[in-house]
Amino acid sequence: MEINRVKFTQPKSVGGLSHPTPHLYVANCGPAVGLSLERIATAFGTFGAVTGVQVADESGTRVVVTFRGIAPAQAAKEAWDGTPCSYLDARVLHMQYSVPQAPCQVEDTLPVFRVSSEMGIPGIFLIHDFVSEQEEHELLAAVDERPWQGLMKRRVQHYGYEFMYKTRNVDRKQYLGQLPVSLSQLLNRMALLPEVNQAENSLPLDQLTVNEYPAGVGLSPHIDTHSAFQGCILSLSLASPCVMEFRKYTNGALSSRKMDIGIACGGLDNDISGMIGTAGKQQQCSKQRPDFERKAIFLPPRSLLVLSEEARYAWHHYIPHHKVDIINGEKIRRSTRRVSFTFRKEYPIRIFGY
Repeated sequence: MEINRVKFTQPKSVGGLSHPTPHLYVANCGPAVGLSLERIATAFGTFGAVTGVQVADESGTRVVVTFRGIAPAQAAKEAWDGTPCSYLDARVLHMQYSVPQAPCQVEDTLPVFRVSSEMGIPGIFLIHDFVSEQEEHELLAAVDERPWQGLMKRRVQHYGYEFMYKTRNVDRKQYLGQLPVSLSQLLNRMALLPEVNQAENSLPLDQLTVNEYPAGVGLSPHIDTHSAFQGCILSLSLASPCVMEFRKYTNGALSSRKMDIGIACGGLDNDISGMIGTAGKQQQCSKQRPDFERKAIFLPPRSLLVLSEEARYAWHHYIPHHKVDIINGEKIRRSTRRVSFTFRKEYPIRIFGY
């Protein structure tokens, strides 16, 4: 079973109905919810020969199941769509037919900025060399001494509060304690930045997620969950450069925004509005998607990116899945790993009705 060997998208519909295909896009199902690809293949194999199962996106909560023919896919969808599946821990599965996506042949000539002020996006600030090479080395050594949590394509660590990828929120009942004392000087320097201390409800920073991305692994388009975090988002890039793209959807692209927000803001168990998500429509060629504005910036190692205001709440941010970034004609290869420290301020617990 290969992961993301083929990209899939939603088939064309006639009269609001999709034609059946041998490929089923299945939400609320995957390694991130405790279901191995082999177990999923065995379960769906009760309807007919399964030729492949692959995760559909980096969340690990959605898969594409491919049958040898259309009939078993139809039978599986009729039997299990929207109902608890006894073969898979009684999870309620949500399904759509899917088709392989044709590869994009359009060359991407998106300009890449190196200075945030040139982007024309209010609330985005990039500070080069925010930490020294020695500090970078010490930060990487410190996290490598801690246990990592393995996700589908990357590893993570959480401090302050754990971010729950299944619900796209923090678990406020599981307070992990204050951020490490070793980060105190770094946090103090961040708090002195005008872009941070003048932004409403951004201090004190009390949640940290450390992500380790192998070469070639990026980040799906998303806006950090509004209900979990307030104020600025600060991201420190270490060990490797990358290009981060920003997308702002037009008024006529409501369905597209729902797809991306569904990935970032929860509802994975119950909301299927984003099922095609990163495995499908949002990966299509820019010339086929005139419904969003795109801008990109180069993030060198040791740089700090601060997102607030419009950049924080109106633009999806995204790291393409590349091993080599092309920056205005120049090829820059990513290192074997990129590590990001993302600092946020958690929303306090609110009791509704009071």
